Amino acid sequence: MSKVKYFFVVMTFFLLLPVSGSSKEIITLASLNWVPYIGEDITDNGYVADIAKESFKRKGYKIKIEFMPWARVKLLAENGKVDGYFPEYWADKLKKKFALSESFQGGPLGFFKLKSKAIKFSNLSDLKPYSIGIVRGYVNTAEFDNAIFLQKQEARNDETNFKKLLAGRIDLFISDKYVGLNLIKKMFAEKAGSIEFMEPALEEKNLHICFGKQNPRHKEYLEAFNSGLKEIKQDGTMKNILTKHGF
Repeated sequence: MSKVKYFFVVMTFFLLLPVSGSSKEIITLASLNWVPYIGEDITDNGYVADIAKESFKRKGYKIKIEFMPWARVKLLAENGKVDGYFPEYWADKLKKKFALSESFQGGPLGFFKLKSKAIKFSNLSDLKPYSIGIVRGYVNTAEFDNAIFLQKQEARNDETNFKKLLAGRIDLFISDKYVGLNLIKKMFAEKAGSIEFMEPALEEKNLHICFGKQNPRHKEYLEAFNSGLKEIKQDGTMKNILTKHGF
């Protein structure tokens, strides 16, 4: 074999080899700081991030998470500026603009109130007299979100709703139990004894990743995540992730 022919054979061989460390495509997902589920400053960004990373890893993808306020999270995903967003609760109204993944573990959703307020209810109509804080852009339960007879006040985030609750500007606000308890511990510890989560919760909520339908590859990403998620549920990896993060 001539030296020239040998050179081209060798070069062709190396060009056909996969490039180590750079062969995985990066999927960009938007999220918010929603501790203890996901956040910039917690171990491995929390169990929700770990589930997404491991599920996509099984199918040859890496993910990049960009943290920002929730309203911007949803806007960027809707406009195709990111590949998807998470974590999200299931809602039929989302299916117009997003493809929702299979579900994974979330937590209890319900109301926080001041212990000094003797508020009880057996159905949502019992809450007509009370002002209720909500977070702009959040999905809650279908019944609650469609209850136009309730007095709802929008806020930017859960922290703002806690401040309004303590100031007497709202009577209740709806939130994930563990997100609320974490905020109390972190930012309102001196008032912890005056706030309570109303039991039972309205609903135990599962979580999803939403892929914007404007992205021409949204079906590919949806199928990859769902397939990887199924694998980590079946082989025990999901359980190990939850245990690692204290769930």
